[in-house]
Amino acid sequence: MIQKIPRLILFFTIPVALACNLPRLNLTPPTQTPIPLTPTEMMPTPASSPTVELGLAENPLILALPPSADAAQVDAANLIAAQFAERTGYVVVTVIPDSESALVDAFARGNAHIALLDPYAYLLSHKQGFAKAAFALVQNEKTLYGAQFLARSDAGFIIHFNPFSETNIIEDASVTLTQFNGKKPCWSDETSPSGYVVPLGYLNANGVVTQPAAFVEGHPTVVRSLYASGICDFGATYIDARKFPSLEDQFPDLFERVIVVWRIPDIIPYEVFAFSSNMPAPMRDLFASIVPVIMQIDQGRAAFETAYGIKGLIPVNDAYYDEFRRYVEVSGVDLADLIK
Repeated sequence: MIQKIPRLILFFTIPVALACNLPRLNLTPPTQTPIPLTPTEMMPTPASSPTVELGLAENPLILALPPSADAAQVDAANLIAAQFAERTGYVVVTVIPDSESALVDAFARGNAHIALLDPYAYLLSHKQGFAKAAFALVQNEKTLYGAQFLARSDAGFIIHFNPFSETNIIEDASVTLTQFNGKKPCWSDETSPSGYVVPLGYLNANGVVTQPAAFVEGHPTVVRSLYASGICDFGATYIDARKFPSLEDQFPDLFERVIVVWRIPDIIPYEVFAFSSNMPAPMRDLFASIVPVIMQIDQGRAAFETAYGIKGLIPVNDAYYDEFRRYVEVSGVDLADLIK
């Protein structure tokens, strides 16, 4: 049974007394340009100076930007790093990874300690023992989203979804998904959580064996392929790809021709704000308590939004991602292949 997700918790509810009582060091944002981070050109790791305590100038904490960040993101991340330093007394510097895979490698090497990771990158980094979840990113007042199995209304499948209440009529996925045995799916692309990996995990978890799939490159293309008929028998998309701009104008009867057979509950996360496992637990707790403090300041909130696209966060731990992890694992897709 899918775990019910609690209602949204505002990030302001995190205890901040510890952060508020710390001395202010009156630091200004660093002016140096973050150092590009690649798998072959890393910043010195803590292992290079094992006697130096993490967070000192000789062994600083490293705040990683999103891959290939632009100048505005660099400035915003520098401000966040300065705020962290001012409120903790630790030295914090910034780096720019070339890719998400380089960022995962940086966590493994001790060259990144604080970062926003995409869901696959987080799963792999945590599996390797290098990252711990601290906050879930909020998008449209949600931290998790679902997916949907679609088919043509004349395909002969029994529908287990009520379009009026937008709920599944039958919660047991196996009752619905066994209908797809021997049928051909349309998938969005080979890395999409909602258009391939998680739906495939659901099929595998329920023993459904399909014909070789068609990867049609895009959720709207999955919808178009089903509408056209003859390309595949069913497909999967985010909720609700049928509302993609221009589709309804192009196909006025789209919602009658392409219907939802069953929906996957909200188990797919947005990005994860994570800390390195190399950070001692008290240090991680301290930084976690300071994130909402910074975001309560107009300049700090703007910096998080510019640097990472973050408008809201809620505190989580790794268990929050158990359902997502389960279906990614059951999909059989190699995590490393999903991280670019």
